[in-house]
Amino acid sequence: MEMDLQIKVAQAVHVLNHDIESCNRVAANQWLVQFQQTDAAWEVATSILTSDRHSFLADFEVEFFAAQILKRKIQNEGFYLQSAVKDALLNALLMAAKRYSSGPPQLLTQICLALSALILRAVEHGKPVEKLFYSLRNLQSEDDGNVAVLEMLTVLPEELIDTQASDCNISSAHRSQYGQELLSHTPMVLEFLLQQSEKSFDGGVQLNERNRKIMRCLLSWVRAGCFSEIPQGSLPAHPLLNYVFNSLRVPSSFDLAIEVLVELVSRHEGLPQVLLSRVHFLGEALLLPALTDRNEKVIGGLACLMSEIGQAAPSLIVEASSDALVLADALLSCVAYPSEDWEIADSTLQFWSSLASYILGLDVDIAKNKKHVEEMFFSVFSALLDALLLRAQVDDSTFNDDGMPDLPDGLVQFRMNLVELLVDICHLLQSATFIQKIFFGGWASANLCIPWKEVETKLFALNVVSEVVLQEGQAFDFSVIMQLVTMLSTRHSDELKGFKHIVYRSLADVIGSYSKWISSLQTNARPLLLFLAAGISDSLSSNACASALRKICEDASAVIDEPSNLEILMWIGEALEKRRLPLEDEEEIVSAISLILGSVSNRELKNNLLARLLSSSYEAIGKLVSFGFFRAQLPLFLLYGFSFLALFFAICSLKIDIEMTLQGCIFLSIDGDNHQSLIQNPATYTQILSSATRGLYRMGTVFSHLTVPLPTDSAADNPIYALLRVFWPMLEKLFRSGHMENGNISTAACRALSLAIQSSGQHFLTLLPQVLDCLSTNFLSFQSHECYMRTGKSLVL
Repeated sequence: MEMDLQIKVAQAVHVLNHDIESCNRVAANQWLVQFQQTDAAWEVATSILTSDRHSFLADFEVEFFAAQILKRKIQNEGFYLQSAVKDALLNALLMAAKRYSSGPPQLLTQICLALSALILRAVEHGKPVEKLFYSLRNLQSEDDGNVAVLEMLTVLPEELIDTQASDCNISSAHRSQYGQELLSHTPMVLEFLLQQSEKSFDGGVQLNERNRKIMRCLLSWVRAGCFSEIPQGSLPAHPLLNYVFNSLRVPSSFDLAIEVLVELVSRHEGLPQVLLSRVHFLGEALLLPALTDRNEKVIGGLACLMSEIGQAAPSLIVEASSDALVLADALLSCVAYPSEDWEIADSTLQFWSSLASYILGLDVDIAKNKKHVEEMFFSVFSALLDALLLRAQVDDSTFNDDGMPDLPDGLVQFRMNLVELLVDICHLLQSATFIQKIFFGGWASANLCIPWKEVETKLFALNVVSEVVLQEGQAFDFSVIMQLVTMLSTRHSDELKGFKHIVYRSLADVIGSYSKWISSLQTNARPLLLFLAAGISDSLSSNACASALRKICEDASAVIDEPSNLEILMWIGEALEKRRLPLEDEEEIVSAISLILGSVSNRELKNNLLARLLSSSYEAIGKLVSFGFFRAQLPLFLLYGFSFLALFFAICSLKIDIEMTLQGCIFLSIDGDNHQSLIQNPATYTQILSSATRGLYRMGTVFSHLTVPLPTDSAADNPIYALLRVFWPMLEKLFRSGHMENGNISTAACRALSLAIQSSGQHFLTLLPQVLDCLSTNFLSFQSHECYMRTGKSLVL
């Protein structure tokens, strides 16, 4: 019976892996899944792995599947097995491990994983680890037995290392007991590994493979904490440490040796000093040849190891011993290495940040030599800045892209990780020195071919350290920045190809960060506005330019409040409807313009400019609530150079009765049939909804930036109340309409109304009954729209 099942399993595995008919593979898979859940699977899988091979079963796929069955059943049902059954299964798996010690390696690994799972689930029955190690000692005497022992010892600690991937049904008490019993055999394991490391073999391939197996096993035990079981003072002189260090010179085991040393450095306090004394060897024997041969595997591994050494003991590095300076110099070479990506340089950043933070954190009263330390490392961090500015540049493919490129993901991540370090370097070198290194070279000279890759990187660095520079108050000559502004803004858009779009964005970031200083000169205002106005229309730089425009208007309202500058702002604002920028960018721009318009002292000019700014909003909202009117009537106003809103403000400035003006100029109505006709044309309706939403957001933003009137102020003289009187009829009809079913339009409308309420002060009281009435009209229908509640709250407050 059992033999029949073995044959069926072999046949099903063959069908599953090789049959060309998908229906047959599905049927075989279903049968195998059901078979694994039966009690018979224990004996069948064990028999396949331990019985003499038969021609129909001597197949790696069948044997591998049998090992997987045992591993899964042990993980799922191992706790329920009787002690005698577990002992028998342990012996069977050890026999299988011995049998397959010469390969295939994947099969041996699966058998060892099953053994490890069994031992973990047998800790309540005596000392299973002790029994296992007794069996392993016997296995060592067998031919090729050491291979199986190595694999078994490699797998055993993994249950302690990767607790997330381990069985969640294992209690912490069982796992702790397993770990204690396992680590108690550390001396035997280390002795075994040392014996294996001292053996020699014929043939380089066999030796290299054995070295890797030894190193993998040692890595597992180091991660499990094996060296915590031996006296700390004995670790530096331990023979296995020399073996690992010497393995760095063997290409096949280099990567594993690096991993072992990195793990040891992070776990044992005394080891960084020992390894620091060997940095000369690392640099001369390994790093320099690797740099010459462009061996990035070795360069990257050594960069990671040396960074860990320095990061684990920054106090040793700041002593500026010859070993410490050699390590710093070696890591500088790794940072400057021109690799195709940024991983090598990125792997060193944590070390440099730790060292810089340590130096900056030295207490002047306690560490009297702080100034000496800073002077000793001044040249190091100065060279580091040069190297980082070089590595933070874009790659050639991005630079030569004529389309609309952006920074590669690897460079974006590298720069994000670089921010904190650049700030620390600026603190250490002082902002004056930092900026001098940024501008050194005269790269903005019109007579030279501008190295745009270098310019863009230095603009990035200048923007990152802006807070430090502003705090230290070390103002610098912005003529270089203004030269770039002029060069980029005066070129035709067709000339700004490829990489220059990224330069444009980086320059806008710098303008925003240093707006208070750079806009203080009256002569800079117009070039800056023109530069930002042009950049807003570019998708790559629009966000940076919009943000910079807001900061400029916040910091330099006095110098921008001139007719020519106001016209530039109006040109930007009036073009927003066509540009379709992201809403956050539009809000930045409208906020900037509103800040300036709010400071205009001439009431008539202010009203006129506000009318121009919001005319597109008025038109967009009007198209939604009265589609027919705007198509027929609005062009008549525009024909004479006025929008209706501008005409209204002109009438207001002449103190003509507002109500008569409204009645004579416009009649807005919501027609239910019109709403239905619009939604029957989805493309048109979506476009109108989108425009109205943007218009409402712009209107609300303008309201939020105008000065709230005092109760004693005349309503007729206040632009907020004038705006509200114009927009309220449309808002009222919108709130009563079926358009409010749309979440975007209702959110935008409620936001605009809330900001209007907050900005108009007591003048809003005259409209309060109408507002409450129109809010309640659709509230019961659209209760899921939280914006109604927020608007009602603003009324109460």
